[in-house]
Amino acid sequence: MPELPEVETTRLNIAERLLGARIERIGLGKPLRWPLGVAPEALLQRQVLGVRRRGKYLLLDLDHGLLLLHLGMSGSLRLATELPPPGPHDHFDMLTNHGVLRLHDPRRFGAVVYAQSESDPVALKLLGRLGVEPLSPAFEPKAFFAALRQRRACIKQVLLAGEVVVGVGNIYASEALFAAGIRPTTVAARLSRPRVQRLHAAIVQVLQQALQAGGSSLRNFSNADGQSGHFQLQTQVYDRAGQPCRVCGNPIRLLRQGQRSSYYCAHCQKA
Repeated sequence: MPELPEVETTRLNIAERLLGARIERIGLGKPLRWPLGVAPEALLQRQVLGVRRRGKYLLLDLDHGLLLLHLGMSGSLRLATELPPPGPHDHFDMLTNHGVLRLHDPRRFGAVVYAQSESDPVALKLLGRLGVEPLSPAFEPKAFFAALRQRRACIKQVLLAGEVVVGVGNIYASEALFAAGIRPTTVAARLSRPRVQRLHAAIVQVLQQALQAGGSSLRNFSNADGQSGHFQLQTQVYDRAGQPCRVCGNPIRLLRQGQRSSYYCAHCQKA
C-alpha cells in the first residue's frame, strides 16, 4: 500500500504543475471504493488552487470545494501533457489545461471523493480521526508519550491505526521499531519515556529517509512521472524474513499482527 512517503512524493511531483490548472474534462472508469459524490460535469472549469496531504490522502483544493484522493492498496497517479487512452485499470482522468491527472489502480481500493469543504461530513468521515502528522512540528515526544500511555494494544498496531500519529504504515512502522529497538508486540502503554523518545526520533528519521529515496516500490507504486522509489532496497527488517540482521547477524523473524506482516530482530528489538 502506498504510505506517507509515497503519497508525499506524489504530492511533490504534481503540486507545482497543477497550481492554477482549470479542469476541462473528467473521465471515470470502473467504480472505485467510494463514489465521486458529484456529477463530473459540476467540476468543469474549476481551478486547482493547491495540493496538500493529510495522512495518506491528497487534497486538491479547488476554487469551489476540494477533491480527496486515496491511492488504496495499489494505486498511483500520473500527470502528463498527454497519456494513452485509459486502460482497464485506469479509473479517473482529470484533463486540465496543465495536463492529464490519471489514477491507475489495479485493485480498485483507491478513491476520488468530492467535498464542499474540510468541514463537510464526507471529508470529516475520512479525515476526522487522523492523528498528528509525523513530519510536522506538532509531532512532539511529550505528547506522543502521553498518547501511547492510553493505548493497551501492541505498539505496531497502534502505529498502523493512525489515530496517534498518521501515515506510519506497515513498512515504516517495522523499520522505525527496529531502529528504536522495540519489538512490535510490546504493549504501547508499557513503553518508558526514553524508549518512546527513541521511537519518536526513529519515525521521523525513517520517513525522511524514505522521502529522500522516493518512497518504496514493492508492487505497483510509481510517482507521477512514472518513476519507482528505492527505499525498499535499504530496509533493515521489512520483507527480510529469514535473512541475517544487518546489525547482529541473527535471522529476521516474521509474525502476523491483525492480518499484517511484522518483521523484527529478536536480538536487536527487546520486548
